[in-house]
Order: sequence, then C-alpha cells, then structure tokens
Amino acid sequence: MAKIEPTVVTPANTEQPVASGPTLVATTPASETAAPVTEPRKLDQLSRIEEKAARIEEKFARYEAVLTRAEASLERSAHKVDAAAGTMDFAAIRGEINALRNRVDATPRAGTLFMTAIVTAVLTVILTILVLKFGVPGLFGGLLAR
Repeated sequence: MAKIEPTVVTPANTEQPVASGPTLVATTPASETAAPVTEPRKLDQLSRIEEKAARIEEKFARYEAVLTRAEASLERSAHKVDAAAGTMDFAAIRGEINALRNRVDATPRAGTLFMTAIVTAVLTVILTILVLKFGVPGLFGGLLAR
C-alpha cells in the first residue's frame, strides 16, 4: 500500500488573491517560529499512525482471506457430505427395490395359479376315482363295483 504524505503549506509559498482594497494581514512571530518545530512532530506522529493503520489493514486482509478460504472449504465439505448421504440413501433404496422386484418376479402370476389349480383339481379327481375303483394294494380293495 502506497503511503500518502501530507503536504505542508508555508506562508512563503501561498498565493493570496489580489484584493481591490487594502487588506490587513496579521502575523505573529511566535507562530512562525513554533510552526516549524511542531510540524515535524505532527508529521512523524501522522506517519506512525498511517503505518499502524496499514499494518492493521494488512492483518485484516489476511484474516479475511483465511476466513474466506475456511468458509469455502466448509461449504465444499458440506456439499460432499450431502452428496454422499444422498448417494447412500439412493443406493439403499435402489437395493431394496431390486430385492422386492426379485421377490415379486419369483411369485407365480394369476395365470400360473389358475393353471396349477385346474391341474391339481383334475389330478385329484382322477386319483380319487382310481383309488375308489382299484383300491390301494395292501390296505383295502376297491370300493366301487366293477
């Protein structure tokens, strides 16, 4: 940061506007001799104040940069955590849906159930007629007349 030095105006290099009438300028010898003595002190003090202000501004800028980087890092981490959590949830849901779909696909559909019921009924009737007609060898004979 560039320093700006104050300018000192002395009565010798100031231009006064030309007046149409007489003007009175009062100068005191004490103020002319005291001004050069106090001006360097004031300039030194002002210079020190400016240096301290510049150092404070630099520290503030460093802290601001550090906080900005920390905030950006925190936001990136939060986005990564959100993305990971969302991905894990979707993966778990997707796995559950696939397992449920496999179980549903493994169960017989209505057509298969009706066909199984019809085949079972027909076979039951045929086996019942055969048992009644011929009997079970070794247990009992046929119950129906031949």
